Amino acid sequence: MPHSPPAATLQAGGDAGGASMVFVMRLLLALTALLTLWVAPGDLGNRDGVRTLLDALIFGGYLLHALALLLAARRYRNPFWHGKLVYWIDLGWFALMVYCTGGGNSFFYPFFFFVILTASFQWGFDEGARITLGATGALTAATWLADSQINHGHLLLRTAFVLALGYMIAYWGGLGVAQRRRLSLLRDVSQLANPRFGVDQSIAAMLRQTRDFYHASNCVLLMRDGGEAPWQLHSSGAPDGRPALARLSEGAAAPLLAFAPQALVQYAAALHPRLARTVESRQRLPGETRWQPLPPETVAPLADLLDAGSLISAPLPLRKGEGRIYVVAARQRFSRNDAVFLQQLAAQVFPVIENIVLLDRLASDAAFRERQKIARDLHDTTIQPYIGLRHGISALRQSLQSDHPLAAELDKLIDMATEVIGDMRQFARTVRNGAAQTEAELLVALRRQAQQVQQFYDIQIVIAAQEGLSISDRLAAEVFQIVNEGMHNIRKHTRARSGKISLSNADGQLRIRIENETPEGPATAFLPGSLAERTAALGGTIAVDCATQGTTAISIAIPV
Repeated sequence: MPHSPPAATLQAGGDAGGASMVFVMRLLLALTALLTLWVAPGDLGNRDGVRTLLDALIFGGYLLHALALLLAARRYRNPFWHGKLVYWIDLGWFALMVYCTGGGNSFFYPFFFFVILTASFQWGFDEGARITLGATGALTAATWLADSQINHGHLLLRTAFVLALGYMIAYWGGLGVAQRRRLSLLRDVSQLANPRFGVDQSIAAMLRQTRDFYHASNCVLLMRDGGEAPWQLHSSGAPDGRPALARLSEGAAAPLLAFAPQALVQYAAALHPRLARTVESRQRLPGETRWQPLPPETVAPLADLLDAGSLISAPLPLRKGEGRIYVVAARQRFSRNDAVFLQQLAAQVFPVIENIVLLDRLASDAAFRERQKIARDLHDTTIQPYIGLRHGISALRQSLQSDHPLAAELDKLIDMATEVIGDMRQFARTVRNGAAQTEAELLVALRRQAQQVQQFYDIQIVIAAQEGLSISDRLAAEVFQIVNEGMHNIRKHTRARSGKISLSNADGQLRIRIENETPEGPATAFLPGSLAERTAALGGTIAVDCATQGTTAISIAIPV
């Protein structure tokens, strides 16, 4: 039986073209039914005036209903037009049509298959099965109410036909919906594996997508490079919604390695404590096509550890390392097909992630050699001239009396040159050693830059960061350059004496907002070229807001 996800996770109508076609077909069926009453009224049996009027009201009402839905769906984007309730309303209309045209002998009972078909292929097996049961009940009720001398054999045959064919339609429709969702997930996780974002972030995004696909409570990944390397435990089910990463010893990771290394595992707890036989615990070993029973006592401790009523697990197809991926849920019952697809998903994603690891190592080696060269060049071409400049200013200062008008300014220049030389030496050491700029180090560096701007130019710039701000090491250096450039733009291109720079994470993007006051009046529209180039290189967007009274703001969004 195909796994049908909850309705909230599906796009209404599956796709825009399919949804539009359903509305058109509904209108065509309504128009055909009304024309049938006019073209061949005698085929519907003896009709008196009241019956004819009732038929016209019901069939005409359904035509207006279908036309209104089509027009509303094309003009307004409203979930109601594409929701499940519309199909149950269709079911009620069809029951009225069958009732007023002879019950079980009605020509219009095949209309039930329209609503079964559309619901199944748009919402999956569960909704298709419910509509099928509803159609069977509606056909039975309409027949009993319309004909007091009912042919029970005829009714049984028709209801069995609706039930059997409806179940088949729901089954195949559910398979179609499941395949579309699986293909969509495979496409999405392939796009998430971006070398620029690093390995950990690519893994975290993949786990989050997998958890949402299965409607699970958590998705856990245990892996290591091999040999004596520590195990890495990635989890997507943290209480605050953020991915978690931990390093485990061999003993701590042992409960997650209770199965054969290459075994595919599916487990579901009993439906009720008194129904012990409903426990599902199976595994499939490499090279085998049949699932073998797995002792529940082997899986139960792990299920308790993960707080899972059901879980599936697949080995990771790593060339050098090893590991397993788990999808766990408290209430959702996973099937063997779910486990098979998890294995296919891992086979699709983890070779790409291994390539990212390889690219990262190659880039790190190349960057290390480049850092050595940059550090030497920085010392020879920048720090040494600054040192010479400081010596020259110091010599000039010593030649002046302490009460000379320029003495205080020269002392200030000497202090400024000394501080800049110290910062450059620290920067050269950081470049040479390749020290990563973590979130805390980034904020410390930005606040130090803001303090220097206030000290040297009397411009007060506040650095505000969202609590729990997450910035990858790769992105931190670029963010530092962007914010630093923004501070210097405030100094060089405005008369502002204050500003604010905010950093936050929202909707999978790092948002940087650079504000400054505009004492000279509303600013004209502009686009800072250097900031725009840096933002575009990171795949982000930039916008300038000059409309707000008294401030100018630059908003930058960078995907993370």
